[in-house]
Amino acid sequence: MPLTFKIATRNLLRNKKRTLITLSALVFNCAMLIALFAMMRYWIEQSITNITSLAIGQVQIHAPEYREDRSLYKSIDNPEEYLAIAKKENISASPRSYGYGLASIDTKSAGAQYWGIDPLKERQTFRFAEYILEGDFFNDKIQSQVVIGRKLARSLNANIGSELIAVVQAADGSMGNEIYRVGGILQTISEEMDRSAVIMHQKDFEELFSSAGRIHEIALNSKNKLTSTQVAEEFNVAAKKVEIKTWEQLLPTLADMLRVSRSAMYVFSFIFFIAVGFGVLNTMLMATHDRIREYGMLKALGTKPWRIIMDVCSEAFVLSACAAILGSLAGVFLCFLLDTYGIDLSSMGGSMRMSGIAFDPVLRSDLKPVDIVFTVIATSACCVLASLFPAIKAARLSPIKAMQKH
Repeated sequence: MPLTFKIATRNLLRNKKRTLITLSALVFNCAMLIALFAMMRYWIEQSITNITSLAIGQVQIHAPEYREDRSLYKSIDNPEEYLAIAKKENISASPRSYGYGLASIDTKSAGAQYWGIDPLKERQTFRFAEYILEGDFFNDKIQSQVVIGRKLARSLNANIGSELIAVVQAADGSMGNEIYRVGGILQTISEEMDRSAVIMHQKDFEELFSSAGRIHEIALNSKNKLTSTQVAEEFNVAAKKVEIKTWEQLLPTLADMLRVSRSAMYVFSFIFFIAVGFGVLNTMLMATHDRIREYGMLKALGTKPWRIIMDVCSEAFVLSACAAILGSLAGVFLCFLLDTYGIDLSSMGGSMRMSGIAFDPVLRSDLKPVDIVFTVIATSACCVLASLFPAIKAARLSPIKAMQKH
């Protein structure tokens, strides 16, 4: 077998220019395929992380039919039961209360969605408290202060320290109104938060809405220790009392887009392998054509057809092995550059969004060993398979006709 590969190497070096061109194309394909896998994996994983760790969570629990009309009165019965399950399963959980009303600063007014949160649990569960454009996010002790969305702040001409007047319909039928200081303005996280969110301490929310401790949502996040489906399964025992939805069910359009992106990765890889196959096929066909008389003489001397097939296929294997090694090194180097510098897509139009969710506009890579192994094996297999046609063609040559070729 080593002799076969030695002969194959010598045959490839007969026409160095053609071999070098084919090898360069194969190396380019390998490197680009490895980089493509790494970039697509990073983008998909980063997208899911953004969705689940910023504010939405992997799973959300609501009262039955709450999401249909967002009524202040449709709250979760006994939320402590679900918080206890989350604590037992080591899943971070953040209880939230929601209400709607008017927000005013000076002469400017806008509709607002008021969030009542536990600041400590939000920090433990999610990262949106880190995404402050101006000011600071309040802590567990600070009250009479709100954090608002960026577009809402623009609509109200709000600045840090501005006094925001909240006017709402309270749960007891009275008109709730109170003055709060704007302590922070959020960066773009989602369209809903951007346009209408007024986030306040849970105690402030209870006083404003006379809500008597109503909890409308429990957002769950295992921080990638479990999948969203596994997190939901932990609460199946309570599924009849509440509505339990994974982020894929809450954002079906976005989930479908990510599934399509995953499928597109395999479509692109298939196209790359087709290109590899045609490149090797062309090289082997040309090499076979150049050595027709040689193959005819070998057959006349009694060489078996399988031996000729093996020789041609071994040339393709040696070519693919060299390409795989060089292509893998080039692909790893490309991924290193992507990790170091990234590709900034913000120049294409500001912040990146899908279905109202903001994403990091800097594209990097997430290279896994499986990407390299798959590319090397698939490239080698593709090259060998592509060489079978010229190999069989050479093996079926008539010795007399082949030796008559000039």
